[in-house]
Amino acid sequence: MNLLLDYRPALARRTGVGEYAHELAAALARASRPGDRLRLFTSSWRDRPDPQLRTWPQTEVVDRRVPVRVLNWAWHRHGVPPIEWLAGPSDIVQSMHPLLLPSRAAHQAITIFDLDFLRHPERTTAEMRRDYPGLVRDHARRASLVVVISDDTARSVQAELGVPASRLVLCRPGLPGWIGRPAARPEPAEGYVLFVGTLEPRKNIGALLDAWTLLVRSRRKLPKLRLVGAARPEAGSWLARLQVPPLAGTVEYSGYVDDRERRATYEGARLLVLPSWHEGFGLPALEAMALGVPVVVSNRGALPEVVGDAGLQVSPDDTRALAAAIAAVLDDPARAADLSARGLARAAGFTWDAAAASLRAAYDALPRVQRR
Repeated sequence: MNLLLDYRPALARRTGVGEYAHELAAALARASRPGDRLRLFTSSWRDRPDPQLRTWPQTEVVDRRVPVRVLNWAWHRHGVPPIEWLAGPSDIVQSMHPLLLPSRAAHQAITIFDLDFLRHPERTTAEMRRDYPGLVRDHARRASLVVVISDDTARSVQAELGVPASRLVLCRPGLPGWIGRPAARPEPAEGYVLFVGTLEPRKNIGALLDAWTLLVRSRRKLPKLRLVGAARPEAGSWLARLQVPPLAGTVEYSGYVDDRERRATYEGARLLVLPSWHEGFGLPALEAMALGVPVVVSNRGALPEVVGDAGLQVSPDDTRALAAAIAAVLDDPARAADLSARGLARAAGFTWDAAAASLRAAYDALPRVQRR
C-alpha cells in the first residue's frame, strides 16, 4: 500500500486536529507491512517537520515550501495542482479535513471531525467559513472513504451529507503518546479547575465564565479556574473579563501548552470542565480521564459517548447546572475518587492502534488503483 497522508495540521502547534493527524500517522507506521509506503505530506513557507518523523518504520516525509493558504486556495477553488505534482503517485490520498486533496488516479479519502462548520458558519473563520460549507457535500460524495471520529459524527454525515454507511470508517482517537497507558495522577496539594481547548465560540467559554462567577459569589473558598489553549480573535471579550471583578484573580489564562507541559497541566487539576456546544469527539476529556482527573462535560455532540458514566454531564446552556456540577466534584472527595476510577477504566478502551487497524482494513478493501 502506498499511502499519502496530509500531515499539515500537525506541523506547528498541534491542536485537536493536529494531534489526531500525528497519532494516527504514528499508528499507521507501527502497523506497516513489508512493501508498504507511508508518506507524510507537509507544506509551509515557515514551519518544517520534526526530523524524528523520518525514523518511523517505512515512512517518508514530503516537505514542500508552499504556503498553506496559497495551496488550499488553489485546491479548494480550482482543484489544482494534483497532489502527484507535489508528492508523486499514491494508491490512497488521505485528507485530514473534509475536503479532498486533488489527485489524478489515487483513491481519495477525507476526514470529518464534526459538521459544526455547516450548522454554525458564524462560529468559523478563514477557509473553514469560505470553503467548507459550499464544497463539503460534493467532496463527501466523491470520496472513496469518509473517516469519522465518533458515532455522533457518523450519524450527522449520513443524515446531512447523504454518505452511505458503506463509505464511512469509524476511527476514534486513542490516548496520546505522552500519556501511554492510563495512570492515576498524584493528588494535587492545591489543584485548580481546568479547561483545555482553543478559545473559540463553539467551546462555550462565556457560559463557563458565567458559572464561575456564580461560584465566586456564593463560596468563600474556591480554587482557581485555569484556561489552557490558543485564543482566537473572538476570545478578546472573554479574556477582558478576567481582568475585572469578580473574575480578576480567580481565573488565569495560560495559553497553548505543548506535549512537554500537558501532562503536568492535567496532573495539577482537581477536575476538567468542557462545556462545549458541540464536540466531534472531545480529546481533552479522554486525556483527563486517562490521568484520573474527574470530568464535567456538556451533554451534546460526542461527549456523552466518550465520557459515559465516568463524568458528570450537563446542558451547555444551563449555567446554574454547570456551576452545581463543578461544586459537586469539589465538595465531595468520594464522588471525585469514584469519577477518577471510572475515567481510568473507560479511557483504557481508546487506542490509536485500534483506529489504525480500522482504517487499514478499509484501505485494503478498496479496488486496486489503475495507473494512468
